[in-house]
Amino acid sequence: MTTGDETGPELHVVVVGYGKGGEVFHAPLIDATPGLRLSAVVTGDPGRQAAVRKRYPDTAVLGSVDEVWRRAGEFEIAVITTPNDTHAPLARRALEAGLSVVVDKPFALSAADARGLAAEADRLGRVLTVYQNRRWDSDFLTLWKLIDDGALGRVHRFESRFERWRPVPKDTWRERGTADEGAGLLYDLGSHLIDQAINLFGPVDSVHAELDARRAGAGADDDAFLALTHASGVRSHLWMSAVAAQLGPRFRVLGDAAAFTIDGLDGQEERLGRGERPGSPDWGVEPESAWGRLGADGELRAVPSERGDYPAFYAGVRDAVGEAEPVPVELHEVVHGLEVIEAARRSARTGQVVTL
Repeated sequence: MTTGDETGPELHVVVVGYGKGGEVFHAPLIDATPGLRLSAVVTGDPGRQAAVRKRYPDTAVLGSVDEVWRRAGEFEIAVITTPNDTHAPLARRALEAGLSVVVDKPFALSAADARGLAAEADRLGRVLTVYQNRRWDSDFLTLWKLIDDGALGRVHRFESRFERWRPVPKDTWRERGTADEGAGLLYDLGSHLIDQAINLFGPVDSVHAELDARRAGAGADDDAFLALTHASGVRSHLWMSAVAAQLGPRFRVLGDAAAFTIDGLDGQEERLGRGERPGSPDWGVEPESAWGRLGADGELRAVPSERGDYPAFYAGVRDAVGEAEPVPVELHEVVHGLEVIEAARRSARTGQVVTL
């Protein structure tokens, strides 16, 4: 930890991996967070190394994760944003090296591995958390407020979608790999949808799932549906698809007093992808054309969207590591999400509803 000129103590962060996750979701947010310094990025790809040097000239570029372990004393936090099947092993190695750790979703490929990592972090006294940025989507924050304010009454059904039209798989591990390697939409988009459902409505009692690989060359599920029954009685229906030529609503939430529907996606990812720096005055603000609709048919009104806030995650990481504040994403919630994923895979194999 060093002292910055304006922000006080700075925590040094190394980002392991510079694919889309590292480039779009992690490095820009870390770089824009007061109290954090993007000290190093690990990537062995020459093109990505050049991209890091161009955008972050004061950031060291490391060609191998082994350099992180040799230089572990230079960092306080490691961010693991590598292929899914490497998340748990790299997170464990980073903890053993004395670092606090942020792991991209999915946290691990099994709930057992996730519980083991949580126990190791607790034993070593290190901060360990998971990057679940969709908790800070504008639409999710808006829905959270509506539920909290009682605008929907008692919710009985939650419908949530992440759908795309990508009829030809990309030539990447994420689309060509197998589910046992952590590829496929259940581990990818499903991690977000399940996490949001658990956050809103609590633990899941049972799971029915349909997982299909519909595109030629797809190595794992690219079209999936989950029906979750929560202990609270709410039923969540979750869709994730790469073969949806017409997209359904992002959320449709039914309560006994009103319903809420919203289309499209939070704009923060698109802005990060364009290279924008978080923190501008309009960061996270959604245009009126993107607002959701509350009420019953014939009596609908537009609901101003809450401001999206991806930067809040890394501000929370900074405070957890530097000030011993609570982590922004609690591990028990993420472990339960992985239990749901495992139950979904069993349900799809057997055609049965799986009770947790």
